[in-house]
Amino acid sequence: MNNKFINSPVMFALGMFALMVPTQAFSSFYSYFYVEKLGLGVGLATLARTIYLIWDALNQPLFGYLSDRTRTRWGRRRPWIYASIPLFMATFVMVFAVPEGLTETSLFIWFLVALILFEGVSTILWVNYGALFPELFKGDRMRAKASAVQQGFQIVALLIGAALTPLLFGAMGFGRMALVYAFVFALFMCLCVLFIRENADAAKDEPLPLLEAFRETFKNKQFWIFNIANSFAQTVNGLLGSMIPFYAKYVLGLPESQVSLLLASVFVPVIPLVAVWFWVIRKFGSTMGWRISLAVYALSVLPLGFASSLGTGIAAGAIAGFGLAGFLVTPAVLSGQIIDRDFEATGRRREGMYTAVGGFITRSSGLLSALAFWIVGMMFGYVSGENPGPDPAGTFRVLISAVPFCLLIISVVISMFFRAGRGSEEKPL
Repeated sequence: MNNKFINSPVMFALGMFALMVPTQAFSSFYSYFYVEKLGLGVGLATLARTIYLIWDALNQPLFGYLSDRTRTRWGRRRPWIYASIPLFMATFVMVFAVPEGLTETSLFIWFLVALILFEGVSTILWVNYGALFPELFKGDRMRAKASAVQQGFQIVALLIGAALTPLLFGAMGFGRMALVYAFVFALFMCLCVLFIRENADAAKDEPLPLLEAFRETFKNKQFWIFNIANSFAQTVNGLLGSMIPFYAKYVLGLPESQVSLLLASVFVPVIPLVAVWFWVIRKFGSTMGWRISLAVYALSVLPLGFASSLGTGIAAGAIAGFGLAGFLVTPAVLSGQIIDRDFEATGRRREGMYTAVGGFITRSSGLLSALAFWIVGMMFGYVSGENPGPDPAGTFRVLISAVPFCLLIISVVISMFFRAGRGSEEKPL
């Protein structure tokens, strides 16, 4: 095995690629599949997300704590990732391989069970993969570089998961599409973990007891400010991905075959723009770079509310992609700094706990997205694909532009209360 690939940013980023291809396909099309295609009511879909969030609130910190306490010859995180790979494949396929002829109640139960199982396994993977980042990459400069590489792979995955998915399910159906993505995930996730070597010293210290670990995490004010601000921005990511199929149909009047072009307009420009945001972080520092990215993201979603054709939709999507690129790159550096400062204060490495609790806060954006869909849907009379109401175009103009703008303004305001700790984090890299 070539040592230059061990713990390299490129090999680590393969894990992001592996996770994001099916995750993006899920987040972009599960609402469209269940609500528009299968006829599940928006209210029931929102209820399922709410029940899941309660489950997620319990399992995220628990899995993070268990990961921090794991001691094996293969490391703390790798055994969890390997064990979760086949489970992730099976549950992802379950989400989209829905039996025919289900009543709405049966469909709701299937969706709820599939959601809980899939998101539970996803939690284990994201917690353990995310916890490796601050351990493998030290210092702001290295983290900024690794984050840029990682986000480059993520954006390619976003493009595949978003733009290629309509072509796949159009050609082979949702179930077979899920099967293809499940095997793509397994291949690249195994490659990533094969080239990871965890730091043995990080596991030598006895971890904090459960209650003390929770207490230390929950009293970290800057950690909460950072993640709550990100949760509002993450909601926008989810809305952009999941609402574009509806937006294309009802606002732009596009056939399903052209949804890929619209999704590509958002994600393709992000790939070269990662380098721009890497320069912003180096120029202004990680904290200011993060705030700038949130503000730019807010402005970038406004043109989507005024598009009326494929051409104007593509132009508006490309502008939104610029804002999206900044939010994808900037948070990783600050997250690593927060974990480093916790280590300085407690003498314990707790990447798993911080990644898990931070993941729960940001993943709660799924509920915000579902609530936004439900509330705006009620305002405009949209219920499902079988009952779209009198003004479905207005519904999805608001959901893809006005709501994201308001959420990102909230995110910008919250970010102003974040104070970086002492050291180089306020300085340009």
